[in-house]
Amino acid sequence: MSKVQSLAEVRAVREPGKRMRSRLLDAAVELFKARGLAGVAVAEIAAAAGAYPSQVTYYFRTKEALFVEAACREMLYVARQAETAAAGALNGSDYNRRLVETVIGSPGLALFVEALSLTRRRPDLAPLVERTFERLHGEGDRAYADARHRRGWSSAEDAATVARRFWTLALGVALREGATEATVAEAVEEMVALLRHDRLPARSTIAGEA
Repeated sequence: MSKVQSLAEVRAVREPGKRMRSRLLDAAVELFKARGLAGVAVAEIAAAAGAYPSQVTYYFRTKEALFVEAACREMLYVARQAETAAAGALNGSDYNRRLVETVIGSPGLALFVEALSLTRRRPDLAPLVERTFERLHGEGDRAYADARHRRGWSSAEDAATVARRFWTLALGVALREGATEATVAEAVEEMVALLRHDRLPARSTIAGEA
């Protein structure tokens, strides 16, 4: 058997596994967004993905591990959506507002906050959250630096500091309980005001492909 044939066979085995993992994540994140970690059973996730409960444990070991991975992936999606929403802004204030309005109150951010809380009880799951923070900060750093260059914005702070502050504020706001439509609107205005108070130009939250 040639090396080319061997590699082809390995890919043939791996691709269905990747697709199943993706299906389980897709099904899980929708259920988790609707009902949270405690409100969803492994059997429900499997059924929604057209899989068996044993496949959930095979690919993710535990429901908690699946939850954290799904939350982290969703957070990266939210970050990318925020950057897309802000792309058409004409000035820094509008850019910031579009970012904030996309992120604050999003189910993906709420899931990520729950995942952060979970890792306090399950430190074995913390590395995935830490890697997600690195991607949020790293991609935010690069995207903001690019936006600043293209739009001619100036700032005394470097892009990395700006991106980290954005996520610190966003997570702090999301930690508050009782998020109704009214409180989300108030949180958006508060965060926009905080960003304005810092006198920082638009900052980016784009995340890489999940």
